Amino acid sequence: MLNNKKEFKMNYGGKEITIETGRLAKQADAAVLASCEGTQVLVTLTCAKEVNDGQDFFPLLVDYKEKFYAAGKFLGGFLKREGRPSNAEILIMRLIDRPLRPLFPEGFMNETILMAQVMSQGAGDSEVLAGLGAAACLAISDVPFNGPMGYAKVGKVDGKLILNPTKEEFDNGSLGLLVAGSNDAVLMVEGEANEVSEADMLEAIVFGHNNIKEYCKLLEQMTKEVGQKKREFTPVTPNATLMTEALKDFNDEARKVLSINKKQDRSSATNNFRKTVKEGLKANPAKYGLTDGTDFGKEAAKVTDEIMYKLMRADIINEEKRIAGRGLKVVRAIETETSVLAAVHGSSLFTRGETQVLAAVTIGGKEGEQMYDSIHGVGFDKFYLHYAMPPFSVGEAKGYRGVGRREIGHGNLAERALKKAMPSQTDFPYTVRVACEVLESNGSSSMGSVCSGSMALMDAGVPLKGPVAGIAMGLIKEGDKYKILTDILGDEDHLGDMDFKLAGTKDGITAIQMDMKIAGISEQIFREALAQAKEARVHILGEMAKTISKNRESFKAGVPQIKSFKIAPDKIGALIGPGGKNIKALQENFKVTMDVAEDGTVKVLGVDVSKIEEVIALADMQLNGPKIGAVYKGTVVTIKEYGAFVDIVPGLAGLVHVSEIADERVNDPNEYLTEGQLLDVKVLEVDRFGKIKLSAKAVAPVAKKAK
Repeated sequence: MLNNKKEFKMNYGGKEITIETGRLAKQADAAVLASCEGTQVLVTLTCAKEVNDGQDFFPLLVDYKEKFYAAGKFLGGFLKREGRPSNAEILIMRLIDRPLRPLFPEGFMNETILMAQVMSQGAGDSEVLAGLGAAACLAISDVPFNGPMGYAKVGKVDGKLILNPTKEEFDNGSLGLLVAGSNDAVLMVEGEANEVSEADMLEAIVFGHNNIKEYCKLLEQMTKEVGQKKREFTPVTPNATLMTEALKDFNDEARKVLSINKKQDRSSATNNFRKTVKEGLKANPAKYGLTDGTDFGKEAAKVTDEIMYKLMRADIINEEKRIAGRGLKVVRAIETETSVLAAVHGSSLFTRGETQVLAAVTIGGKEGEQMYDSIHGVGFDKFYLHYAMPPFSVGEAKGYRGVGRREIGHGNLAERALKKAMPSQTDFPYTVRVACEVLESNGSSSMGSVCSGSMALMDAGVPLKGPVAGIAMGLIKEGDKYKILTDILGDEDHLGDMDFKLAGTKDGITAIQMDMKIAGISEQIFREALAQAKEARVHILGEMAKTISKNRESFKAGVPQIKSFKIAPDKIGALIGPGGKNIKALQENFKVTMDVAEDGTVKVLGVDVSKIEEVIALADMQLNGPKIGAVYKGTVVTIKEYGAFVDIVPGLAGLVHVSEIADERVNDPNEYLTEGQLLDVKVLEVDRFGKIKLSAKAVAPVAKKAK
């Protein structure tokens, strides 16, 4: 049959969501069209029937693409066809991908591709629909998956939690979260907030999860009506004999490795341990269930990882003993500095254990704004953060090949955390860029970037609402037993069950991100993790305050400054001049940048404050004329027998009549004045023709020049 269309509908936050299948992309393993209020997202799932030879990891790829025709728009720039994904699209891919991974059965290694394409952009949220569509595809396909699961956006406006908020509500509310979960547990949380409490954050997460459960019921109905039988597969599992015997034989060597504190020393010891295991396997392959033709190096790597995994987890669960003996709630030693870079507007160096981040701040005006083009429209970011983690930061001998998806994700999290503490554009009308350079990494460089970025902003003179710090939490869970870890190392992240990052000020949370490697956690675990993270955040803020706790009172030398003034909207044309002639001349002559808004607000940016004030005075005089009774320092430009013409600002001259030069009678102005001479003059009158009458003697009579 050509069309086996089937629709499933539900109310999701007061908006009807439709999940349609059976009409589009029928050669995919599963395909759905997720729709809400004019927004339609096509999500397709394809999965290889066989496992690639030698495959030892799960190759899942999630793709998300916004088609500009969906909003009736053309792409900006020369190329008019959608190409490489934007940063925003990459972030959405990561959001969809991360909660899916722990729900695939262990040992399933078939290449799996999920593609979400925005085909029509109305008022509905395409990001949520892409996630809901992905969950639906996995539910009704034959691909093994331990669902159902779903996604929900949660906003908070005027103290009220909102499910599936509009873009405006999500962006401008006091809290904005994306939550993913199954029937039983929360799988992922990501979002930002205006310094909300841990209790309010937990309330929002539970609210989102409860609504996700309702979507899971819809998927259960879909599975019953149109779902395929899950395919059988042979799990790719470790050699049981190998792991059992190796754990007995190499346990003591592994413990020595776990006792080493420094990352590079531990990494070196791990490499030596791997070589020891390899030699042991080669010496007696039969004992370990191997043959002479085995790749012993590859098997040794698996054994090393598995032994370290089991021992580390057992030590934490049973003895509360971490790598090198650190306590579960202990934050590593912190060192901080500011003004590290001499010519930079603001800089800082934050070191926590073996994680070190150098942050640099650049302050400017409109020319520094970051333009972005999406199906929602063109916009300009006035605050943004760039994160870079070159290979040398982990001791790898590799070249740096540009920004990857992980760096984009880490930078976005740090940006969210700091953005919520930035002053309003009304109070601080600057464009600000923060660049975070990871110089060393051993656990949560993104949270190190939050701390270093916060200090660099204060060093630059940016009036933050308060210093911001971040911490990464981990989890080890075996059955009903669990331990929450503060300030996790890279190895603890790799071998643990949760990566939970939380940033904020002393007054509340500004950003949160939680990813699970198991099938979710309970509300109780989450509550404990939030409380433990707050303790660590307050401790780190205290350590940062030893170096800097508030912004500089003034910018450093060389930092551009902005001053604003207002003109009548009908005088904007006069300020700009024919073809921009006047405003260009002002900018060139005074070495400033001027930006004119439609309401008549003029922002002047420059390094020299005196030049900014001069150009503002000149512009005001050009448009409104000089003020009667005001005194100006002018320049004598022309001397006539009846007086002297004085420029009170460049291009605007008035006449000092011979009677207004000195107290005595002046027969020849040349006996008193010289062209180019600076002269204080007072404005006496501006007649109806715009002619300006000036007086020198009203300020200080000019003396006759000596012969």
